[in-house]
Amino acid sequence: MATVFIPALLRDLCGGRETVSVAGATVREIVDRLEAQFPGIKDRLCQDDELRASIAVAVGAEVSRQGLSAAVAADSEVHFVPAISGGNLGHVCN
Repeated sequence: MATVFIPALLRDLCGGRETVSVAGATVREIVDRLEAQFPGIKDRLCQDDELRASIAVAVGAEVSRQGLSAAVAADSEVHFVPAISGGNLGHVCN
C-alpha cells in the first residue's frame, strides 16, 4: 500500500493522522479510497473531477503533472502539496 502524507490542513478529517496507508494504482484511486475512509477529504482535494488548482501531487520525489491520472506503485509515498505558480516544480525536497 502507498503511504499518503496528509497535509496539516486536512488532518482534522483523518483524526489528526499525519500518514495513512492506502491501496490504489492511481492518484484517483487513492483519493477515492481516502474519501471512503475519511468523508469530505475528496471535496477538499478535488474540484470538478480534478485536483484543485491550488494543490499539486507528488508521487515519490516527483511532482506529477498528470494529477489524478498519475500512477502509484504499492511502495510509493504520496504527498498533496500547495501548488506553486511560476517556475518549475521538478522535484519535491524531503
